[in-house]
Amino acid sequence: MKKNRESSLSTGVFAILFILVLLPLAAVLFQIVCPGLDINEFNLSNLSILGDIFSRPLWRKALINSLSLASGTTVCGLIVAAILAWVRTQYKFPLARLIDLTAWALMIIPSFILAQGWVYFSAGNGVAKAWLGLTWMSDFVFSYPGLVTVMTLCKWPMAYITIRTALEWEPIRLMYAARMNGANSFRVFKDVQLPLMLPALCSAAMLIFMDTVGDYGLSSTITAVYSFPTLPYTIYSAICTSPARFDMAGVLSLCLMLLIVVAMVIQYKALGSKRFDFLDNGTQQSVAKTISKGKTSLISIFSGIFMAIAIGIPIGSSLIMSFSSAISIEKFSFTLDNYKNILLSDSTLLTGIGHSLGLAVIAAAVGLVIAFGCAYVLTYSKTPLKKAIDMTTLIAMAVPGVVLGVGYIFVWNQKWLVPLGLHLYGTPAILVLAVVAAAIPLINRILVAGMAKIPESLLIAAQMQGAGFVTKIKTILLPLLHNSAVSAVLSAFGGSIFNLAITSILYPPNWETLPVWISDSYNDLQFGDAAAATIISGICIITIMVILERLLNLKSSKKERVSVYGNDSRA
Repeated sequence: MKKNRESSLSTGVFAILFILVLLPLAAVLFQIVCPGLDINEFNLSNLSILGDIFSRPLWRKALINSLSLASGTTVCGLIVAAILAWVRTQYKFPLARLIDLTAWALMIIPSFILAQGWVYFSAGNGVAKAWLGLTWMSDFVFSYPGLVTVMTLCKWPMAYITIRTALEWEPIRLMYAARMNGANSFRVFKDVQLPLMLPALCSAAMLIFMDTVGDYGLSSTITAVYSFPTLPYTIYSAICTSPARFDMAGVLSLCLMLLIVVAMVIQYKALGSKRFDFLDNGTQQSVAKTISKGKTSLISIFSGIFMAIAIGIPIGSSLIMSFSSAISIEKFSFTLDNYKNILLSDSTLLTGIGHSLGLAVIAAAVGLVIAFGCAYVLTYSKTPLKKAIDMTTLIAMAVPGVVLGVGYIFVWNQKWLVPLGLHLYGTPAILVLAVVAAAIPLINRILVAGMAKIPESLLIAAQMQGAGFVTKIKTILLPLLHNSAVSAVLSAFGGSIFNLAITSILYPPNWETLPVWISDSYNDLQFGDAAAATIISGICIITIMVILERLLNLKSSKKERVSVYGNDSRA
């Protein structure tokens, strides 16, 4: 009975992932040799268009820009994240928690919002020149080194969280052995700790590279001021031109995916077959050291300045622009008209916020159910589909939103679907499917991490007492996974609201969404309205997420949960 349940669950999960993730990606690739997915148009000679990536100036430039921007950001972001993670875990200083809060805030705030803030700050008539006298700022930011700097300030948190987690434990026995053989502190770090951190460093680099090379928000925002075409933006342009260039979108999507695959292969080759496990009785949790007041002050000043630049400049510039009566800060005059405009009863922004909130709720709720089944299979099941499901979730996490959106157009814009009532392109239903597909990988990873701490012996013991499949989930897994589920729901909810790439490509006519409204206002040079909408929506969404967190944790705050890790633990 148990095997039948697991087999049915794994089959159902894989079928859903196939429809939501693998089918759209297959459609993108098949589009190259079969335009319009019409089998009568099948022609392998169309593969010759792949060579055009190096001969067409725009395609070649987009490929080079994406690769160089992602590579530069990966290197710089990894260095910044490693330094911050090392300082955070090794030393005690007053602003230590500020680094963590800033990292989580930057992970939640979408890149196009941060990019808009940097444009308000660095433009020729922006805050830097008009108020601070930094005349060089515009030339610096709107250049390759400047874009790498901005992207580094946006993407370092992903690597920081990964590296900090690895630094929380020290192979103290190995370190003592090295010291007894004459190694100094630097030699111990270089020869003992650093090699054992290789998996964390590779994972951190991979996260930065994937997120940067597939980032649509920054390129779509910067293009209004500085011409720097990237693969995601060029793919979007191919879909939105008239007539739409689906072949071009398919080829560029393939190139984008190949870049990610190559990066993953490099990561696997770097790790090889070596073992990096070191958690045993000779390992202890890292304890932050107390240092002199002078060094504490220096670290605090450095941390404060960095955090102010990373999050203070983009958010502060957006706040200033939201009160400006002109698009030029040089002509700044305080006004509340921007807020009045977007809060009018006939404002499409309020409708867009409502649509985006609805999509986010559906993505969080439906994604939680699907991801829970997926996490259960990956953690406890031994079905043959386990590896296929694991690989599919990894692919879904790596696929850029713009590629997923293009794939959904190819799949759900077929004439033969009309009689079946499944022609979803141009309807809100296709957006629902896409945002759910984008939310599943994140929720799944969080739940897998939570389930990994729950021993299977608990489920086996319950089964021996006569508990069925549903009873085990209801009485054991759900209570112990409460905190993980809350974190997963809130993360998916926040990320789905501001998913610019998917909503820009798939939103139906006259069906406004929040990120599209802000982006369109910005591109129409209505900077004040765009900035005001950013501030208002940000406050509303943060408030909603805080309320949701309180409500979802209300039951656990009143009733202690049983834990398998000790009498002092909470599930």
